[in-house]
Amino acid sequence: MSVPVVSIGQMREWEQATWETGQTETEVIRQVGQCLAQEALRLTHPDDLVLILAGKGHNGDDARCAREHLPERRVEVLDVTEPGRDLPKLEAHLASRPALIIDGLFGVGLNRPLSRAWVQLIERLNQAQGRILAVDVPSGLNAETGETQGAAARAAVTLTVGAPKKGMLCEAAWPFVGRLEVASEVGLAPCPLASDVQWTVAEDFGNYPLPRPVATHKGSYGHLGIIAGSLGYHGAAVLAAHGAQRAQPGLITLHTMETVYSVVAPQMQAVMVSPWQAANKMPGAHTALLIGPGLAAASVVDELKVLVRQLWQESPQPIVVDASALDWLPSGAVSKAALRVITPHPGEAARLLRSTAKQVQANRFDALRQLSQRFGDTWVVLKGHQTLVGRSSGEIFVNSSGNPYLAQGGSGDVLSGFLAGLLTQPELQEDPLKAIRYAVWEHGAAADHLQAIRPGWVIEDLHEVLGGIRA
Repeated sequence: MSVPVVSIGQMREWEQATWETGQTETEVIRQVGQCLAQEALRLTHPDDLVLILAGKGHNGDDARCAREHLPERRVEVLDVTEPGRDLPKLEAHLASRPALIIDGLFGVGLNRPLSRAWVQLIERLNQAQGRILAVDVPSGLNAETGETQGAAARAAVTLTVGAPKKGMLCEAAWPFVGRLEVASEVGLAPCPLASDVQWTVAEDFGNYPLPRPVATHKGSYGHLGIIAGSLGYHGAAVLAAHGAQRAQPGLITLHTMETVYSVVAPQMQAVMVSPWQAANKMPGAHTALLIGPGLAAASVVDELKVLVRQLWQESPQPIVVDASALDWLPSGAVSKAALRVITPHPGEAARLLRSTAKQVQANRFDALRQLSQRFGDTWVVLKGHQTLVGRSSGEIFVNSSGNPYLAQGGSGDVLSGFLAGLLTQPELQEDPLKAIRYAVWEHGAAADHLQAIRPGWVIEDLHEVLGGIRA
């Protein structure tokens, strides 16, 4: 199940509810230490040096408990209580060039500016060459607001306990949090909290999509129509079509501009390709549509833009709109019960909201709500670090998979194709939110898989593994 994103006050309530069951802090700390050690093992190799920095509080206790669970690693522990006195000791440990530094100096309770001595120690820590694994929150970061208290550890990975804290999802916190992982199984009581922001976890997609019944055929799984590709941007159409194939809809027809038809068609095999003509009013036999990848050329005809607006407002079929076609959409209501999805990156979202990318990033949740409301309560996939999925009301889901190497041209085309391929299938249309969340998670998980096995991968590699990552 997804995990709620909580405030510090809510986290304290959860902890108190746990202690009232008879569970002990000692046992929870022990389990956190084990989870921390598992993450440290993933980040290191046998015989690597791991330096544990342990402060006075429970974060320090968590960090110390990891020590006994780090086989085949050289482990050193430095208890840090007086930063001015302990800075030379830190210097001596850093001289040994640890491969990983476990930061257990401060926890989520920190809400005051750090002294100059602490700032100096944390700044020295950030200069070290070893990667930093933060316990619960990077030391010096306010987990409620996302701001630093004078300085904060720049973690490669933060393993937060129980649930993400809301400040960690703020843009200001991203450089310090690094990759956010959640240790949710550490002996806490079942979470008693509700939140309209949820953290997606891999377990949300166990056995999804369900295995297909044996007595089915391609007609059982829908026919996706893709309108994509124009002069100079034909590759986006190809990538979107390949992404759609990985979702395994029954049929796919790619409608592309006549100027690039002769280039696109030879790259397709199972995907049917048709030159788009003004007389083609769509959707025909299509059970879902994807519109937008690679339609950026000035030569894209006005008739297509008019058709897209009409389809968006009136068609009963599910429609996914991406890239240049986002700018063609009319605001306001759409056909009742029609499934609509838009997939903007921050720059596109800013254009749609007549805002700036900086303003969008400053409050991504609010930007998502505004986009959905403006375009008829559409589902919104607001792409970027920790991609968001939601609409004008209800829960917003924060994606947990993916890495910075998705920042390559064509990544979004593959995602929109895969998403549309899922929403083409009648059975998956019954729970569109799950299908959308799965598409986003699988896309990121595929990138994580590639980064682990093949550094230097490209987007053509991405659609080769997409759909094959299992929770």
